[in-house]
Amino acid sequence: MKYTLGIDLGTSYFKFGIYDDALNLKGLGRVALEKNVGSGNLCEIPSRTFIQLLQKGIDQACQQANITAKDINTVGYSSQANSFLLLDKDNAPLTPLILWPDTRAKYLYQEVIRLWQENDFLQMTGMGIEPSPQLCINKLLWFKKNQPEIWQQTKHILTISDYIVHLFTNEKAGDMGTASLLGLMDCQTGKWWDKAFDILQIDIQLFAKRLRVGTKINTGTTSEELFGIKKGTEFYLGSLDHHIAAMGAGLGKIADMSESTGTVLACVNFTDIYQSKRNVCISPWKENHYCQLTFDGNGAVSIEWYQKKFASQYSIEELIKLAEKAGSSEGLKAKHTSFNYDTIEAAFEGIKKTHTHGNFIYAMMESTAYTLNELINKLCSDNKPQKIVATGGGAKSDLWLKIKSDITGCEFVKIVCPEPATLGAAILK
Repeated sequence: MKYTLGIDLGTSYFKFGIYDDALNLKGLGRVALEKNVGSGNLCEIPSRTFIQLLQKGIDQACQQANITAKDINTVGYSSQANSFLLLDKDNAPLTPLILWPDTRAKYLYQEVIRLWQENDFLQMTGMGIEPSPQLCINKLLWFKKNQPEIWQQTKHILTISDYIVHLFTNEKAGDMGTASLLGLMDCQTGKWWDKAFDILQIDIQLFAKRLRVGTKINTGTTSEELFGIKKGTEFYLGSLDHHIAAMGAGLGKIADMSESTGTVLACVNFTDIYQSKRNVCISPWKENHYCQLTFDGNGAVSIEWYQKKFASQYSIEELIKLAEKAGSSEGLKAKHTSFNYDTIEAAFEGIKKTHTHGNFIYAMMESTAYTLNELINKLCSDNKPQKIVATGGGAKSDLWLKIKSDITGCEFVKIVCPEPATLGAAILK
């Protein structure tokens, strides 16, 4: 029997799935990220803690699968983007792993603004979203301007996915998928874009080489020393967690699009046509194919917000059952990202005294479904998909899936695997 380890580097949890030859989930490890937040503006993990989290998660998964790490034959990963650390000439970390929610850089630097304003930026990078102070490149400029002594010692900039590749293989390499969200890459060639580095005044040699999703690199000595996974084990480069989870959910096989209703609402599809567009992020996929991602903040957070603020006596599951019983919103309308409002009167329109908790939950489900319809149109306005595979916490609700289907006109398919990101990482081979 051969075993594959799929690692999912999320923002709140790292997950580790052990799969057998038939892709049955045999063991699952799940470790929470305890981040250093400083006075509220930081979000970082010491590099040693990162390694310990990987060790703990692999051990958990192996114990549940009743195997040892030496029995693992293949490793793959899915990852967050824009998280990074700096290394010196001896590969020693100069910083902790700085995760993307970190806000030490409070505003956008002019260099980043100028980069986004370049006429060919969208066409070259495929990044159709506005820049954010949380971008990796913005925080790199923060180090350059605010901690020059660290910046001067920096010889390598590794993203979190580059770092896991380095730990397992001893090589400095990374995938094109997560790198495409840095704003530094020519999306069509998969190579670094010289002009972007010139504008930012950052040395291109600080970054690791880029390789396509599914590229194999055998593990090195550190894999065995740190994780017990023998040297020479096949290690496959992954991509952004949304991309890999979509593949694990069956995108391209059982459906033409994947949607995830969680903290954010996201849609993913694959295409062989490169067409950059606003509000969509395009990443290199397999040869001559691309992965398209669009997202919005109007996800499941609104229901969590409502439960905590107005219905704490109920669990979310109980509130969804009340929505099922209500059967409609009874004319109630939830505003986009209703959790951003302070009062229930500000967050909803058409409130009546007869409205119940069930009506409010139903209205928020409808609001998310309307936003999802907009996302679908952004990805494929000319030809809507017949089937969409549903992932994320929202996929657990049959009512929500029905509402989405009614509003979008698409059929929604439930996934079989409970952990699509680890499964996607396991089938990169």
